[in-house]
Amino acid sequence: MSAIVLPETRFSHHSDTLREIANDMIRYARKQGASAAAAEVSDGFGQGVTVRHGKVETIEYNRDKGLSVTVYIGQQRGNASTSDFSPQAVRDTVDAALNIARYTASDDCAGLPDADMLATSFPDLDLYHPWILNVDQAISLARQCEAAAYATDKRINNSEGATVNVHEAHFIYANSLGFMGGFPTSRHSVSCAVIAGKDEAMQRDYWYSVARNAAEILKVEEVGRIAAERTVRRLKGRSLSSMQCPVLFEAPVAASLIGHFVGAVSGGSLYRKASFLLDRLDTQVFSDMMQIEDVPDIPRGLASSPFDDEGVTAQRRTIVGAGRLNGYFLGSYSARKLGMKSTGNAGGSHNLLVRSSGEDFNALLKKMGRGLLVTELLGHGVNAVTGDYSRGAAGFWVEHGEIQYAVEEITIAGNLKDIYLGIVGIGNDVLIQGARQCGSILVENMSIAGH
Repeated sequence: MSAIVLPETRFSHHSDTLREIANDMIRYARKQGASAAAAEVSDGFGQGVTVRHGKVETIEYNRDKGLSVTVYIGQQRGNASTSDFSPQAVRDTVDAALNIARYTASDDCAGLPDADMLATSFPDLDLYHPWILNVDQAISLARQCEAAAYATDKRINNSEGATVNVHEAHFIYANSLGFMGGFPTSRHSVSCAVIAGKDEAMQRDYWYSVARNAAEILKVEEVGRIAAERTVRRLKGRSLSSMQCPVLFEAPVAASLIGHFVGAVSGGSLYRKASFLLDRLDTQVFSDMMQIEDVPDIPRGLASSPFDDEGVTAQRRTIVGAGRLNGYFLGSYSARKLGMKSTGNAGGSHNLLVRSSGEDFNALLKKMGRGLLVTELLGHGVNAVTGDYSRGAAGFWVEHGEIQYAVEEITIAGNLKDIYLGIVGIGNDVLIQGARQCGSILVENMSIAGH
């Protein structure tokens, strides 16, 4: 929010202190016999306030700090961590990592990244925006949020609360190849969950908004209003008969389909042969309308970074183009296990952008005609090895492209390989609530199990 507030005035430790500790760990590790070493030091704080029925329910404040060191003796690896920044604790932590390495089997894929892949430039991605918000101000915002939910519809008769969260942190990562980098980040949010109806007819829903910069969070009244509207629309839900029909995943749940894809094409799943997309590089895995980009350099992006968790340069890549799988998400270790090169994804994907097929949400409803709109998924019935997909769901039945009534107590099922190939529409109703940015996704056909 305020450009004049420096990270050093907000955190317990100056960034220079973090750099010094990281350097000390690496120097000491090398002195004690490590052939290579990497260290990360971080410091941050958070504040959370929850109001329920207009009264303060919780006030949480935390300050966190930690350091971890990874050492290599040849290709034997050891790791240790602590939250104690004292010089003796730092040395003890390095010694612990070295002792672990000495008793660990040699692994020919272990080691630091290739030196020529390490980042050498560090663009400012505008990831740190302090939110100067005292507890009283946070309580007031949370009250306004919850009050807006109650005011939206008289059928809202209970609340699980409205929460305002502030989180800020900074870190330094360094290794014995000479890399050192780090930066401050912030992540702030407002959320609200409310209840409508009574007894067995009771329904609950929620909404939240999150951003690096608090100025980009939805107004608290909007968060409350949306939470209320999403709750009351679920009243008088029915089940369905078992059938097969098109399914439209609303944007907030559509991102989970992309999440299963990321897991399947990430290094750990691939080298363990625990992926339903094993050996599918350069083949068609989605319908030809699908394009997914991994974009690490979006200003204020929730998953933006100039380098990955190992210091490797993060690259903008088209992971899926015209439905074809063009690349994996690999760190150095998994890349070596697969006989490939790191993609700069140690620690996972960056911001994933799913290109829309051009339709808005209402156009996707019309395109579906008759089918199921899914707004909530329940349970974890996804087999990462086979791709079999079976999850509890709630949402709405659609006829003639228009929502008819709420639906609950059903299960949707299929196989992710078929679901991906059966995508026939991707909406432009993108919600930025995390790393995966995609609109609603229309799947041509899935199995519905009801009563």
